[in-house]
Amino acid sequence: MIPAKPLVGWRVLVPRGGPWGHEVAADLRAQGATPVVAPMINFAGTADTPALEASLRDLAEGAFDWMSVTSATTVDVLSAHRATIPAHTRIAAVGETTAAALLAAGFRVDFVPAKDNSARGLLDEWTDVTKASEPQRILALRSDIARPVLTDGLRALGHQVDSVVAYRTVGVPVDESIRADVAAGRFRAVFVTSGSVAVQVHDQLGSVPDATLVVCIGPRTAADARSTGLRVDLVAAERSASSLIDALLEVAARERPDEEDEW
Repeated sequence: MIPAKPLVGWRVLVPRGGPWGHEVAADLRAQGATPVVAPMINFAGTADTPALEASLRDLAEGAFDWMSVTSATTVDVLSAHRATIPAHTRIAAVGETTAAALLAAGFRVDFVPAKDNSARGLLDEWTDVTKASEPQRILALRSDIARPVLTDGLRALGHQVDSVVAYRTVGVPVDESIRADVAAGRFRAVFVTSGSVAVQVHDQLGSVPDATLVVCIGPRTAADARSTGLRVDLVAAERSASSLIDALLEVAARERPDEEDEW
């Protein structure tokens, strides 16, 4: 018989806070796990505020045909600056989480990639979805450490792209007790939700014990994690919180004794 809460006994490190981290923690508890939310990254204002403010003024004045938004943090920046988006400027969101943040903040969403919730996925579907017959002027808001996948790809298609840093990603030191618990193998799994989180996990936690599963949110994050020297044990099938938890449930199911063995 499948237990009602198959992750009982699993202690899971969630290295990202805010609404996302606490929602994941609630979902883990619903499966019987004991989540520990310990944010390892945070976000700070851009180092070039004048450039951002100038771009947002251009946006309000109707200079752009499209604006791409690749994270919920960028939505926070737009809200903090009380950005005005003209009706003719369409908005592309990199995934459902970003799209939901835009809608919650009172903005609209015109394009979300159907298959791959990533900058690459947005780029792959761009031409078919936008059906632009002429070069477009696009405002691409990003973090300071984001790879220029979308910007370079759109420029290669002939579009004029203003790539602007909207915020910086900074590391957050975790409590010494977290480092000690990881070293002692007291966590059954550690979630890795981005390349920047992977860097912090590697740098702050060191060598993760073999008994602790390192679980990445998707192939891109897994590749980033491996490039830091971090071991990767599981890769979620999709770039979503539910897919991360599903990966743990699959392991728990494999480890569960067969019904015959229980007699």
